[in-house]
Amino acid sequence: MKKYIFTVVCCLFSFYVSGQKSSQSPPSVYVDGKGVMRWSDTHQETSFFGVNYTLPFAHAYRAMGYLGINRKEAIDRDVYHFARLGFNAYRIHIWDVEVSDKNGNLLENDHLDLLDYLISKLKERGISMVLTAQTNFGNGYPEKNEQTGGFSYDYDKCDVHANTQAIAAQENYIYHLIKHINPYTKKAYKDDTGIVGFEINNEPCHSGTPAQTKQYIDRMLKAMKRAGNKKPVFYNVSHNRQQVEAYYSTNVEGTTYQWYPIGLVAGHTRKGNFLPYVDSYDIPFDQVKGFHSKAKLVYEFDPADITYSYMYPAMTRTFRGAGFQWITQFAYDPIDMAWANTEYQTHFLNLAYTPSKAISMKIAAEAAYAVPRNKSYGTYPNDTVFDAFRVSYQEDLSVMNSSDKFYYSNSTTTQPIAIDKLQSVAGCGSSSVIASEGTGAYFADKLEDGLWRLEVMPDAVQVKDPFEKPSLKKEVVSILWNTWNMKIALPGLGQSFSATGLNEGNTFSQQSSNGNIALRPGVYLLQRDGYVPSTVWQKDTHWKNIFLGEFVAPKASVSSYQVIHTAPKTIEQGTPMRIEATVIGPQKPDSVILYSDKISFWNPRNTYYTMKNVGGYRYETVIPTDDIVGGKFRYTITACRKDSLYTFPAGVAGSPLDWDYYRNNYWESSVVAADIPIRIITPDAEDNDIDTYSMPEWASISRDLILNAPTNESTVKFYVKTQDAGGKLFIRKWIRDDLMAREKRLSTCKYLCMNVIKNEADTLTAGFISTLGYTYKTMINQSKGIIRIPLSGLAQVATALLPCPYPVFLKKYFEPVIKIPFNIKDIESVELTLIPADGKTSTLELGSVWLE
Repeated sequence: MKKYIFTVVCCLFSFYVSGQKSSQSPPSVYVDGKGVMRWSDTHQETSFFGVNYTLPFAHAYRAMGYLGINRKEAIDRDVYHFARLGFNAYRIHIWDVEVSDKNGNLLENDHLDLLDYLISKLKERGISMVLTAQTNFGNGYPEKNEQTGGFSYDYDKCDVHANTQAIAAQENYIYHLIKHINPYTKKAYKDDTGIVGFEINNEPCHSGTPAQTKQYIDRMLKAMKRAGNKKPVFYNVSHNRQQVEAYYSTNVEGTTYQWYPIGLVAGHTRKGNFLPYVDSYDIPFDQVKGFHSKAKLVYEFDPADITYSYMYPAMTRTFRGAGFQWITQFAYDPIDMAWANTEYQTHFLNLAYTPSKAISMKIAAEAAYAVPRNKSYGTYPNDTVFDAFRVSYQEDLSVMNSSDKFYYSNSTTTQPIAIDKLQSVAGCGSSSVIASEGTGAYFADKLEDGLWRLEVMPDAVQVKDPFEKPSLKKEVVSILWNTWNMKIALPGLGQSFSATGLNEGNTFSQQSSNGNIALRPGVYLLQRDGYVPSTVWQKDTHWKNIFLGEFVAPKASVSSYQVIHTAPKTIEQGTPMRIEATVIGPQKPDSVILYSDKISFWNPRNTYYTMKNVGGYRYETVIPTDDIVGGKFRYTITACRKDSLYTFPAGVAGSPLDWDYYRNNYWESSVVAADIPIRIITPDAEDNDIDTYSMPEWASISRDLILNAPTNESTVKFYVKTQDAGGKLFIRKWIRDDLMAREKRLSTCKYLCMNVIKNEADTLTAGFISTLGYTYKTMINQSKGIIRIPLSGLAQVATALLPCPYPVFLKKYFEPVIKIPFNIKDIESVELTLIPADGKTSTLELGSVWLE
């Protein structure tokens, strides 16, 4: 069970964001005749940005029980972080199976009570809500469903909207849900202005006729009207394309969409430049009658299975360009279980555990509020800079740089455009305004000319792939509380200022030295020497939608040393080997030592390599060329703290030089001659690293590994069958890391080569995807044998957006408008495309693939 630092200040306040307005009771929202959501008091356009968050229900609810966590206190923690990230929107699809019986009667139980409590806490922070009334599926994932007796368990997902009894249960349920009086706000959902509107259901499945679909929606609308609802009602139009006309013929006032641009549930962290994937959001049915009279909302979106921090603002830019006014990511991980990422394996977002991604979300929120609706910024890569925002794959960076705000998701050399006017700074890493070796996020907010509030989160270090199979027995991100020097150059503070702890239990009080000060996680008042504040600022002072002394962070989770490192697969003879590792532990190690497998307890003069700390938890050393001999270089890394030693990858106490050290665990790299070809696919060793995709995605694909040793090399056989004209099989492999280990040889390569054993495809193409996300390929005319493709013959083509995005109506290719020549130094992935004859099964049997 995780423990938390959490300062609670008990006071209610109300706030709503869109133009940063505050009010004791926020205005309602209406949709005008042109499909634009507006505030009822000012009639100005709204723009909402935030998250889905599911703690009152399903696995998150159960996990709090497993971990012994008070659920309401957990909600308090997360909602505070929503406020710090600048969100003004929240959406949830209510698990109707947990709050209803078989007849659709609403159950007053703990799930509903927690939802009510959450709604009240969101209102206190000025965060508006859209409630999706029902999910019509089970509550199990990632566990098995619990039979709760709810009506949705009695019907198939694609029958629940057509079955007469099921519809009657839904009418009853939705009628009572929107009439339900929240005991914390004392308002019925239908009367609560903090609730913008209702979505009837989550991702419906309509298998009947359009007339039946319209009839179902009309019945739901009538039930809601009978209950007294006057709020906008929304409906999902990104599913069931054949029902589009029916959706727009109803009286719903808004339509909801999703976006998962790089698929879902990869089972591992994806790598690459995905900015071309989010260049546009084209809706192919925008000419349907009624389309332009309904508001557009994004109920869920996420670039799944990645840890990068450059995607959220880019997606938000594209959403705003497509006219969306409500944008909510799916899903924010509760802080009490984010260390394991078990709620949704493919999604991972939390301020404490994914700080760079969270700051990127804060920047995306600002983009949602600042970028005009329907404004275009051109085509990628031109649209990576838009208004006050910039995104960069190469830097893994999002930046907001306006006259009063400077936010950055990773270290940046970007300079604030008006540093003297800054009111707010937030970031990870270092900039010219705040520099820190810590890995957590921080927030600096100006209170007066010589007074700032600084909030510093603890460090987060990823120790396992968060997108692998999840378990509450496995920590994927560790938290560390360390003191780091911070170089602070905030306007008005000068080089000499004091820092005073503000959060509960923080008694820190110290002077800076030339703008430098060493700080632990917490909240601090930074005051310029000689400055007298105009008011008294205390921990219970209400400022915007927080109190100054509020602070939420996990306690340290690291009790033993860990070394996080991946060995390069190959190294070249005659080239020094740079080895980098992340080392964490309960205290900073005194030293970190690398030993090769050539050492011996009996040798009084063993060679070792001291790894130098190069910032934070990062260490590196260089192995001289003379020490890299033989066909393999094998090594261990030992963290030393006083008299204690810990050796990895074995993960045991002791040193490889101990007389009784018996472990045979090593990191290992193959040593190859500098002039041999660069192997990029070796089926017997790397079949699991090859990704296969089909287009359309429902085409039948499979593959077999053929072990031909010892007489011949192993091969991998790919099969594809599609009934669709133009159906394709794509074979991709990320090879960037392999190529960077052999940069010298790469610069001399002229051919992409492959050993094709069998090729039944009508068309076979091969080539590469670059760091820009551009694709360069050529057609292969040879049916089998050793095929050598001149790199000079590769041509720029459209990039296939794989895996296929959701919703399925989105485009499947990015068509570049700027011609950029192929550069071998920019290769990230190799790609082969197999186009079979229509309706036939085609086979490609492939041996090794290499560059020479």
